[in-house]
Amino acid sequence: MRCQRCVRPACPECQRPAAVGVQCVDCVKESARTTRSARTVFGGEIRQGRPVVTLTIIGICVVSWVLQLATGGAWTERWWFAPSIGQDEPWTFLTAAFLHSTSPLHILFNMYALWIVGQYLEPAFGRARFITLYLLAAVGGQVGVLMLASPFDDSWRTAVVGASGAIFGLFGAIFFAMKKLGRNASQILVLIAINLALPLFIPNIAWQAHVGGLLVGLVLGAAYAYAPRDKRQLVAWLAPAVVGVVLLGLTVWKYSTVPSIGSLLGA
Repeated sequence: MRCQRCVRPACPECQRPAAVGVQCVDCVKESARTTRSARTVFGGEIRQGRPVVTLTIIGICVVSWVLQLATGGAWTERWWFAPSIGQDEPWTFLTAAFLHSTSPLHILFNMYALWIVGQYLEPAFGRARFITLYLLAAVGGQVGVLMLASPFDDSWRTAVVGASGAIFGLFGAIFFAMKKLGRNASQILVLIAINLALPLFIPNIAWQAHVGGLLVGLVLGAAYAYAPRDKRQLVAWLAPAVVGVVLLGLTVWKYSTVPSIGSLLGA
């Protein structure tokens, strides 16, 4: 029997059922390679199954939290972020987002919020856009803490942990995603407002990280949601690159002001 596409003979082991007749394995592979994958309205590749990236982040945070408890805080101190150590340990801008306080409520609330928003945004934006959004929002949260801290007081030496900055980034992004789809986003605005107001009633919440992560999420969410159809792939790389450069520039600028402030204090 011959392949209906290339007309070459195909043995029974190499035959693959087609809409009409059969095709050989080579033609089936070529067809799969050249066929464009289905995309969401935001340009993300449609995938079946669970939100792998969201579940992976949750798993990392849970394992990290267990290590925090098991090491008596040594794991926390190794990876937490404070403006005073960020310049010498820049990786803590990211690693602190995978730590939480010893209270189960902290990690449970953040992971629940991540699951609720992640299982919607990850399939909508695609895995690459989603993980980029999450990580940049996490870093943006620490940059927010840095920018609003002062070497003159304890805010410069106060360590922060938690995925709240990244979660707020997802809140900002889902707002524009829902607006793009014509859905009512007022509930998201209420949720953001409530969480921003929590530090007024609950102490020891790094609201600066919430603001930093939210701003990153709003920028990337708007870029992903409203990118022109023929520019989506370009925007998917260009927008995070621009945000990353801005975050880096703000960080370098902030730390560059510290020596001058220190010299004034010494004087």
